Amino acid sequence: MTDTPRFRSDMTVELVKHSASDTDVLFAARVSTAGERSLEEVGRDPERSKGLINYLLRDRHGSPFEHNSMTFLVSAPIFVFREFHRHRVGWSYNEESGRYRELAPVFYVPDERRPLVQRGRPGKYEFVAGSAEQHALVGKVLEDSYRQSYAAYQELLEAGVAREVARASLPVALYSTMYATCNARSLMHFLGLRTKDERAKVPSFPQREIEMVAELMEAEWARLMPLTHAAFNANGRVAP
Repeated sequence: MTDTPRFRSDMTVELVKHSASDTDVLFAARVSTAGERSLEEVGRDPERSKGLINYLLRDRHGSPFEHNSMTFLVSAPIFVFREFHRHRVGWSYNEESGRYRELAPVFYVPDERRPLVQRGRPGKYEFVAGSAEQHALVGKVLEDSYRQSYAAYQELLEAGVAREVARASLPVALYSTMYATCNARSLMHFLGLRTKDERAKVPSFPQREIEMVAELMEAEWARLMPLTHAAFNANGRVAP
């Protein structure tokens, strides 16, 4: 493995597999009144029943949105995953382990689009862009720090220190990879908290890096379940 650090400012999300469509919501909802005849929904055009999807979201009947599954492969800094793992209901995770493999020297450095300066008091603050000098300083200081920490990691490994001990020298800006599996209901809850959107009934103030991951996941979900996604937006981006 190369010992030359690499620096990134992006996040990546790949939809690995899924069983998710708007029809999944419809047959799950209609079993309450149609019983086994609800299976007739499986082959029907969900456009015929988009009003039902909207009703379920509007009145927060949530369980029909759980009968689907999406598995994503996510690459992001460790500090993003530490926020991500606070979402426990309806989520399953498996992340690469620094105990079992030598970790690659890939680190996060924010680009010029990332606001750098926090302004205001706790509970009522905003982030603003920052100056060109501040962006240059952040890049230089972080890159120098990452090079030092990875050199320390390599020194420990070369001395025979176990990977699970040597990894303590690495920062949370190191990129990691995980599989994250969820259903539409748990994803909507995640998006409600981890995106900032003018259509949201309840304002949210996510850290930009996890919002970048959320935006990529939302784009994949919107393609799979367009009627559910539209109803989510129409009803204030609140999970049912």
